[in-house]
Amino acid sequence: MRVVVAGTGLRPMHVLSIMKEEMPEIEFVGWYDPEPTYFARLGKGCPRFDTVEDMLARTKPDLFFVGSPNVFHLDQIRAGLEAGVRIFTEKPVVVSLDETFALAELLAKYGTNSVMVGLVLRYSLHMVDLRKALAANVLGGIVSLEANEHIAPYHGSFFMRDWRRMVKWSGGFMLEKCCHDIDLYNMVTASRPNRVASFGGRKSYVPKNAPTSNAENEIMHVKPSIWNSVDDAFHSDGDIIDYQTSILHYENGASLAFHTNLNTPDEHRRFCVMGTHGMAEGDFVRGYLKVTSRDGSTWADHDYTAGDHPATGNHYGADNMMCRDIVSFLRGQTDTLPVGIVDALEAGIACLALDQARIESRIVDLTETWARFDAYGLRG
Repeated sequence: MRVVVAGTGLRPMHVLSIMKEEMPEIEFVGWYDPEPTYFARLGKGCPRFDTVEDMLARTKPDLFFVGSPNVFHLDQIRAGLEAGVRIFTEKPVVVSLDETFALAELLAKYGTNSVMVGLVLRYSLHMVDLRKALAANVLGGIVSLEANEHIAPYHGSFFMRDWRRMVKWSGGFMLEKCCHDIDLYNMVTASRPNRVASFGGRKSYVPKNAPTSNAENEIMHVKPSIWNSVDDAFHSDGDIIDYQTSILHYENGASLAFHTNLNTPDEHRRFCVMGTHGMAEGDFVRGYLKVTSRDGSTWADHDYTAGDHPATGNHYGADNMMCRDIVSFLRGQTDTLPVGIVDALEAGIACLALDQARIESRIVDLTETWARFDAYGLRG
């Protein structure tokens, strides 16, 4: 399995190190990064290339891992598709609606099966077990949901110092970070948002709230940033938000209230799904999932912090589960994955609409957008 990489930051190198453990036959045969960081983790002797196109042409890889900043994804995915190479891309796949349609056109030409995507939460134990409950129809029809993604100051300050702080590079916080969550609730509802509204802004990461002690300042620098980074999260030029509250109405009539905040000292990532015949409540950070039937009986009650394989570590243990599933897929031992490139684009469209609704102070109707997207026939 010959693998090449675009983007040698911490995230792609972490994922690739797990894949290598799961698939020892992986051979890293090339990398591209104008500002290399953790490339040494690919091993000694792995050559560097000046362009993605040259790397793909000269190495003839089996897999192209796109882990570069979001703004570069479309061009690099295009190069991989044109070279006939199987691709894994980190989320979010693209940074705008125009790029979404440009990629949809490429996928209509080259097919969707050649592109895998790193929406890692679909692989989590929480979602594995929630899908079992949905398949068993324990919840009945999905009626309403509430969910959040609340991250701690050490992580929020990383976003405000990192290249992700700029919408032009990341696509915005809702897209960059919360596309995971929006994808999950598209999955749970088996539907897509057709009307959205959103409110938010930036109140925490502003000059008047800058740390006044060395201890607090150290917290704000726990996560390192390399490419186009700044040192101070509170005086940066970033234009992303640090809190946002959203309302989504789905094509099947379900609704979701979603809240994110980048300055939550006791962080959590909770969801509650209400159905006609039951409910499911869980928290990725606190590590549980409880499914309750309409009669009050408990259908499932999972504590993922206990047992031989607790759901801890990066993405609550889902990084390892994702890599395991992808390796099985690459080896031909399974022919499906829990999430695909079309799911990622649909979640991205919803996230972009939420920011449009916030910026324009209005409800955004996605009916025409979905009609245009569906015209590419990506779902077959």
